[in-house]
Amino acid sequence: MTLTQMTTTARTAPMTAAQRVLAVLEAFDQEHIVLTLSEISRRVGLSLSTTHRLVGELREWGALERSADGKYAIGMRILELGCLEPQGLKLRDVALPLLGDLQAATNANVHLAVRDGHDVVYVESLRARNGARVLSRLGGRWPLHATGTGLVLLAFSGPDLQEAVLSSTLKRFTPKTITDADELRRTLAQVRRTGIAVVEDSITVDAIAVAVPVRGPRDRLVAALGVTVPTNTASPTALLPALTATARAISRGLGAPSAIGRPNTAA
Repeated sequence: MTLTQMTTTARTAPMTAAQRVLAVLEAFDQEHIVLTLSEISRRVGLSLSTTHRLVGELREWGALERSADGKYAIGMRILELGCLEPQGLKLRDVALPLLGDLQAATNANVHLAVRDGHDVVYVESLRARNGARVLSRLGGRWPLHATGTGLVLLAFSGPDLQEAVLSSTLKRFTPKTITDADELRRTLAQVRRTGIAVVEDSITVDAIAVAVPVRGPRDRLVAALGVTVPTNTASPTALLPALTATARAISRGLGAPSAIGRPNTAA
């Protein structure tokens, strides 16, 4: 249940103790990484005294951290627990030894991402020296339609999810962000046909991203692997050999039938 849904529910029925705690944590997002106590209270819809008590308990447990200026941010305890998620743990264990080589081969920012609802979430993110200036980071979350990895995850998802995203309001970040449903539908069809997503200046300007699928048992899509470079420094075609080889190696490590037995080179 999202924060918005909780707030809506709260108008007709009191939130449970667990819902209040989760609502406090969900007050933080990509655009609200650091918040004051008053801002948390306002975003969650709880009284200041209740928010103060919950924030204090969460801080004592390690879910929140308080800076010297009195503002709050998500604490390391949450990251530690998130890393124990079984699918993500196996994915990161298999992928991490390979991502550094991919970064070295492409001189690009490297992102390993999974889907959560209508969003893409980065479970690993490596920044290249002098790489593209992007906002993505470990644990970062963006709408599926706005990133290369997100387009891959959406293109190979079920039709119900695709239609839900296509019928929703597609947020614009730059003039090149896809916000038209028909254009997004055509883009997803092309990604399914080629197995590659390419976006340019979609969330930040002067950045081009290329992404491909990562598969697991029964060739089920489990993640997307992407690289991002400054525009005009490298063509998507030049980035593909190392990117597809790495994705295939990760897929093989996860037990994808289509990747087992193939050489670790791009076709």
